[in-house]
Amino acid sequence: MPTVSAVNLTAPLLLLLLWATHPTMATNWLSLARLPRSRPVSGTAPCARLRGLTPGQVGVCRARGEVMESVRKAAEMVIEECQHQFRNRRWNCSTTPRGINVFGRVMNQGTREAAFLHALSSAAVAVAVTRACTRGELERCGCDRKVRGVSPEGFQWSGCSDNLSYGVAFSQTFVDEPERAKGLSAGRPLMNLHNNEAGRKAILHNMQVECKCHGVSGSCELRTCWKVMPPFRRVGVVLKERFDGATEVRLTRIGSRTALLPRDPQVKPPAARDLVYLAPSPDFCHLDPDNGIPGTAGRRCNGTSRLAPDGCELVCCGPGYRAGRAEVVQRCSCKFSWCCSVRCQQCKNTVTIHTCRV
Repeated sequence: MPTVSAVNLTAPLLLLLLWATHPTMATNWLSLARLPRSRPVSGTAPCARLRGLTPGQVGVCRARGEVMESVRKAAEMVIEECQHQFRNRRWNCSTTPRGINVFGRVMNQGTREAAFLHALSSAAVAVAVTRACTRGELERCGCDRKVRGVSPEGFQWSGCSDNLSYGVAFSQTFVDEPERAKGLSAGRPLMNLHNNEAGRKAILHNMQVECKCHGVSGSCELRTCWKVMPPFRRVGVVLKERFDGATEVRLTRIGSRTALLPRDPQVKPPAARDLVYLAPSPDFCHLDPDNGIPGTAGRRCNGTSRLAPDGCELVCCGPGYRAGRAEVVQRCSCKFSWCCSVRCQQCKNTVTIHTCRV
């Protein structure tokens, strides 16, 4: 019969064995989006059972449990925003039907798609945690009280500014942990860390100012303002633009350290806000279940555009598409009714729909 000390020793070893036999990628925490809302994502026992987390992230989960619900929300935000931004591309951010690798093996390669997802994921965690701070849902943080005084434009800083520094710090602790655990001498951890930081900078460089006027009859004799994060949709747009202009890099030794430099020496080194990748992307044209690629057969495309990213020739990987007619119901003849509603009729229209051939 095992002693108490033997049982206590065996549990951590079994946990390590589980992680060893189920390799955990840096973005497998996105599988939190697949958990039912009723399942807790904090506490010693629940944290240990979250298969998508690395050992270091389990430690963060145990130490900062109140933030983990925001991390779950961030995972949902990543999937929704990625699929919105790439809805008209060959790679449309399709997800696997099950498992902890939400986006399939495309994340195993150092492609620009992986670069985008790392940037979007780190940004989502920063945004979700910062929102929770502003709403008073977390005990350890609240509004950013450092934004005080009078601005150069003459308005008074006041109100509840978003505490982005807290959200960014947690994102660095949680999202970057798997890369730092691997060491900084290999190309993939350096790539992921660079893109993680680029995602957070997409928030920082797009912060907005909201104001409120005070005075007789709205004269705005005094104006108080506070800083707010951009909508996450704006962050997605910025990172999508960075995706299109991403730089292919290679691991280079410079003295005693390693760095990522452009593979083409004629290309200028990427800035901190740029995305970088190590390997070319697959074409995403054909079904490849092993790598989580659904192909483009049956996808809708834009038959009126040849060179746009959503054009049928690009999405369908050539002229392999067909046109069909379909009847759609749309709102029409809308009128404003006082007060305060809009009433519309339902109109049926026949439209042409283009789809990629099977």
